[in-house]
Amino acid sequence: MRTTRTSRRFTSRITAAVAAASAITLLGAGCAPPAKTADPAASTSGAATWTSAQSAGGMDALVDAAKKEGTLNVIALPPDWANYGQIISTFESKYGIKVDSAQPDAASQDEINAADQQKGTDRAPDVFDLGQAVALANTAKFAPYQVSTWDSIPTNFKDSSGLWVNDYGGYMSIGYDTAKVPAPSGVKDLLKPEYKGKVALNGDPTQAGAAFNGVVMTSLANGGSADDIQPGIDFFADLKKAGNFLPTDPTSATIESGQTPLVIDWDYLNAAESAKISTWKVTVPSDALVGGYYFQAVSKDAPHPAAARLWQEFLYSDEGQNLFLGGGARPVRADAMQKAGTIDAAAYGKLPPVSGEPTILTTDQSTKAADVLSKEWSKATS
Repeated sequence: MRTTRTSRRFTSRITAAVAAASAITLLGAGCAPPAKTADPAASTSGAATWTSAQSAGGMDALVDAAKKEGTLNVIALPPDWANYGQIISTFESKYGIKVDSAQPDAASQDEINAADQQKGTDRAPDVFDLGQAVALANTAKFAPYQVSTWDSIPTNFKDSSGLWVNDYGGYMSIGYDTAKVPAPSGVKDLLKPEYKGKVALNGDPTQAGAAFNGVVMTSLANGGSADDIQPGIDFFADLKKAGNFLPTDPTSATIESGQTPLVIDWDYLNAAESAKISTWKVTVPSDALVGGYYFQAVSKDAPHPAAARLWQEFLYSDEGQNLFLGGGARPVRADAMQKAGTIDAAAYGKLPPVSGEPTILTTDQSTKAADVLSKEWSKATS
């Protein structure tokens, strides 16, 4: 859960269009050697302009170019978030390309900050994996690329030019330890006295995608809508007044120690804890069903442009999509893969059950919600 995406990005991915304060210091920056200036000659000539494998001369040519670069820089990808640990190791083994995974516990806005701070160096991110609001606020940093499986990705989950594409998603959920708290029957139950000091949210909603959508979920449960998330902000203000809101970013460690016995987060992240803690259960509120996908994009300033594009091809292949599924996340190509018989049926059958029509914010709704959060969240919870 990216907490800091700590062992789960529990600080989560960031879904706020508002840039975080620049006081963020890159992990290890104090002792790391100076970044080298990126040498354009070291990258495959013309790769930064490739918009598909076809424009690269075919998949074989793309693979050869990526192998010549030899490295891929990724950022904010915790090993146990959506199975990224296995995804990275499989990519490395498959292509013989070293993946330099920086700041695994960072959030989406941190990715953008790093791209700005390291632009022009060989340490800059090659690709992004972002929450919706941060992604949509930073499309000028993306390079268009359409993967080979482009036609099997639903139209509403991709930019028509390939600037960004949704990769995996899930539903907002409540994870809780039955040994420490009673099972909630719905979101409003969290205001009850038995949850005093026990309700944690995965991150800051002005920066983290999971937290952002957690506010949307609580809004729906309290009379709000995708166009009006104020009721969700007010709900967290009420939680704080009641002493129920726990201002601690949850991680696997805080969950296992009992420090955060109830967590609002994506279902695939909460579900991952069930394999570790027998008393950890997950519920997806049917009265506040919120879905969401993360956004994948190639950096237009990628120091390894061919490797960046090969990474996209891998993520959207049947193999890559099934690896996301292996981490409990819902791959964007799931429907097409079901029809083609290429999906991992056993893993797909293990996903937490949901019922009802999910609310997924549109671009305009997400931007509006991010603006409201930037103005109201700290006032409500500080």
